[in-house]
Amino acid sequence: MAKVNVGIINVTGYIGMEVARLLYNHPKVKLATVTGRSAKGQKLGEFLPHLTGIDLTIEAELDKVDFAFSALPHGENVAPIVAALEKGAKAVDLSADFRLNDAAEYQKWYKITHSAPTYLKEAVYGLTELNREKIAKARLVANPGCYPTSAILAIAPALKEGLIEPDIIFDSKSGISGAGRTLTLNTHYAEANENVSVYALDGHRHLPEIVQELQKLAPKSKLSVTFLPHLIPMNRGILTSCYAILKAGKLAEGDKGKQQIAKLYRDFYRGEPFVKVVNVPPQTKQTLGSNLCLLYPTIDIRTNRLIVISCIDNLVKGGAGQAIQNMNLMLGFPETMGLDMLAVYP
Repeated sequence: MAKVNVGIINVTGYIGMEVARLLYNHPKVKLATVTGRSAKGQKLGEFLPHLTGIDLTIEAELDKVDFAFSALPHGENVAPIVAALEKGAKAVDLSADFRLNDAAEYQKWYKITHSAPTYLKEAVYGLTELNREKIAKARLVANPGCYPTSAILAIAPALKEGLIEPDIIFDSKSGISGAGRTLTLNTHYAEANENVSVYALDGHRHLPEIVQELQKLAPKSKLSVTFLPHLIPMNRGILTSCYAILKAGKLAEGDKGKQQIAKLYRDFYRGEPFVKVVNVPPQTKQTLGSNLCLLYPTIDIRTNRLIVISCIDNLVKGGAGQAIQNMNLMLGFPETMGLDMLAVYP
């Protein structure tokens, strides 16, 4: 059987190059074209030596392919995605350009008028564990943001089962690669090293995405979501701590309640290849290079508060790996194909 021809728009960013790395050993696809305006005409393996096994020249525009990944900055993906769709390809957008269902909400948070709002209704939000059937039928998938992936997976079981009050707090720490390759003062080594900083206190662009998808799980609740991101001095990884008050009478008191919440989470994610409920609080390094999301749910008995710790690699489950997981579903391949690797530790 012939392999599916795949292209990557903007292979020179962290997410694009991670898609290329993960596709290298995928048995059912052929990486046929990669683009990168800053490196047009250069050999991929020379421009990015860690990808030296991929014999491709970086192009300015994407050739006709069966499947396209777009990893340009937000605001720049709409035109190439629409062009790929019109040529008969399926596509995953790794930016925020198709994640929000409402064009006005997109303009509010990204300060850009969406140039193809009709496609917002068609795009399926690509959090595989919650939207598997829709993704399998889609030709356009909006890959979730890294922070929303860690947050939504952490709180979804409790919210969907109606166990928590609608006031939810997400406290997230991310490695510096989450900011991309563009140089900024905040990600300069001397600024970020041996330092922890908070940002976007007035609202991060991933907040409306989190609220949008959580509201679908609890349509009758008026959610109040606080999301606070932090930058920490490591290359990659996200740890999100989630907090919510438990509704009275929903769970037993004491240690029995802790056992019930752990069972609820294990039952909710039973059979999921990339979400694992663990017995001790996870660490970011335990997900490094893998497509895993590790979750640890517990209860603060003193305050009757649910606490969930969530860990992912922001470039894999929070980006490229999840995109390939979505591609596998869209093309009818086994969901784990090309992604069943263990984390790199330590």
